[in-house]
Amino acid sequence: MRKWVFPILRLLVVAAIAVALVKLAFFADAAEAQDPAQPTGQIVEPQVPVALGTITNDVTLPGTVSADTAVPVKAVAAGTVDEIFFAAGATVAAGDKIYDIKVETVRDPVETTDPATGMVAISQPKPAVTFEKVFAPADGVLSALTVIHGQSVAIGDTTGQVAPPSYSVSGSLSPEQQYRLVTQPTEASIAITNGPAPFTCTGLRITTPLAGADAGGTGGGTGQATGTGGGTGGTSGTTVSCAIPAEVTVFPGLAAQITIAGGKAENVLVVPTTAVKGSAETGVVWFVLPDGSTEERPVTLGMNDGTSVQVVSGLAEGDLINQFVPGAVAGPGAGCVVTPDGSEICPEPGMTLH
Repeated sequence: MRKWVFPILRLLVVAAIAVALVKLAFFADAAEAQDPAQPTGQIVEPQVPVALGTITNDVTLPGTVSADTAVPVKAVAAGTVDEIFFAAGATVAAGDKIYDIKVETVRDPVETTDPATGMVAISQPKPAVTFEKVFAPADGVLSALTVIHGQSVAIGDTTGQVAPPSYSVSGSLSPEQQYRLVTQPTEASIAITNGPAPFTCTGLRITTPLAGADAGGTGGGTGQATGTGGGTGGTSGTTVSCAIPAEVTVFPGLAAQITIAGGKAENVLVVPTTAVKGSAETGVVWFVLPDGSTEERPVTLGMNDGTSVQVVSGLAEGDLINQFVPGAVAGPGAGCVVTPDGSEICPEPGMTLH
């Protein structure tokens, strides 16, 4: 046994080990290579097909409720204040007489000739006296009245303010959000924080102060987007404002959410915004060719909801494009793969792992 059997068994074991090593080194089993337990990473470009979809283009921005600007009460003639009919703090209606102005108009001198002597005498008649009425320019509260009886005023002097009982909600609109408003909106949905149910306000105004308006001291300007309305003094951005209906109870300073419906497109070609270089009017996508390579292809863009964008022309339904613009930075953890040993492998920007 020691002379023949054990040495032969030892040789057989060594030979089996040698054969196994040769097989593992040069003839790996295909089943083992495809074993899902084996970590096999592959970096590929994620692709998405162009498909039909619906885009609802709602622009939402924070806003604040404020009382409408007071309307000035201005003198309509040069003279002295004669009689005041309302005191500051009183409620007035448009057209109510607040005070009147005594206007004295100097008359021309009168010449008279004495028939006996022929002497000519010149006399100055008393001035003609009239009273001009100053009316309330709007409904509201006479929040200020700066004139007293006997005070001299000139035409156009601001002598008081009427605070209207109306409120507006306003918010700032960024340039990027303006791109999403392909049509001029006329209304918006307003949700008051901890207030009544959302309601619709009409007469929406989008106002951009004109260049140099602040230098003139007016702070206002014609809205470039709408052609109406005045800008808020001291601001350089575009402002959205909307009148709150009289039946809605609000208070100055309340926070609100303004939702502007920029339109809705149904059954149109849509792609992810991550696949397009550019987000308004025109863009570029990376079109997948039959051989797997890609080429840049210009496209015309429509509505954009922040996640998907409408493709007006340049692509057809079913076309494959890269899901990410080359060089775009992937978000944290995007496309990462966890290996069997618990470690994590993350792709390069614009790539994914399978």
